[in-house]
Amino acid sequence: MSSASNSATTAAGGKTADKVFKGVAYACGILILVTLAAVALFLLFRAWPLIGGDQAQNVAAIESFTGNKAHNFWQFVGPLMFGTVLVAASALIVSFFISVGIALFISHYAPKRLATALSYVIDLLAAIPSVIYGLWGGIVLVPAVYPFWNWVATYFGWIPIFAGPAANPPRTVATVALVLAVMILPIITSLSRDIFLQTPRLQEEAALALGATRWEMIKLAVLPFGRSGMVSASMLGLGRALGETMAVLMILSPGLTYSAHLLQASKNQTIAANIASQYPEANALGVSILIGTGLVLFLITFLVNFIARKIVEKASV
Repeated sequence: MSSASNSATTAAGGKTADKVFKGVAYACGILILVTLAAVALFLLFRAWPLIGGDQAQNVAAIESFTGNKAHNFWQFVGPLMFGTVLVAASALIVSFFISVGIALFISHYAPKRLATALSYVIDLLAAIPSVIYGLWGGIVLVPAVYPFWNWVATYFGWIPIFAGPAANPPRTVATVALVLAVMILPIITSLSRDIFLQTPRLQEEAALALGATRWEMIKLAVLPFGRSGMVSASMLGLGRALGETMAVLMILSPGLTYSAHLLQASKNQTIAANIASQYPEANALGVSILIGTGLVLFLITFLVNFIARKIVEKASV
């Protein structure tokens, strides 16, 4: 009787623990949704003077922000959206292949000690504050990279995005993209490395047993297995680049155009950097306009993550 009683008590305790854990898990999931909704409502509420306020005052505030280059909100935010996407996409293009290569080297080529050391270095890069990257980019990279950008403009200027002359100092989208690529590299590398390490050992051994080389094994077994993980890692890195503020603010010479000339200065600006630069001197209406641009950035980030989710779902099938 005592053993049966103990078993019943244990079972009851286990059910209680399951219910508590289930409740905590539900609460955490709901908290994420509540937090997201709260951010969206805050942005919408603070941007309401822009949406439903006096449009003449809004136009005057926008003209003061842009030096009469824009006369309505969409003329103001359109080039900022373009610049944000251009900078982030350029950084992702630079970083993606390097990150995947490093992840493959750590997971399948490097000796164990070297792989461990490289993993620590990658994780350390992720912990460096963005203002440090901004200082490094502005003080060290900007003067050092000009000869290379000048060479690119000289020999590849026939490609529209590399049309010269290269700005000197090169406070341009290309230089900012290099800095952001270094910033998002640890994110993509760490996630890709962890996915590659989870590749079923039997698949790798089967490919090698059939006579595949190391690279062929990676191409046939590792990369297909990690496709969805690489996409997710890339989208996380892209989200970081879309919202980066300090590094862009400290390096990029701002402009308000739709130019895709990566080597020319004073052509583009991002939403986040524009908010940081304009906010200290903005009045109440100006703050509402800036928050309106922040709402647009929020929607862009939400759209990017939604698209990434769909890509991952298709890649997983």
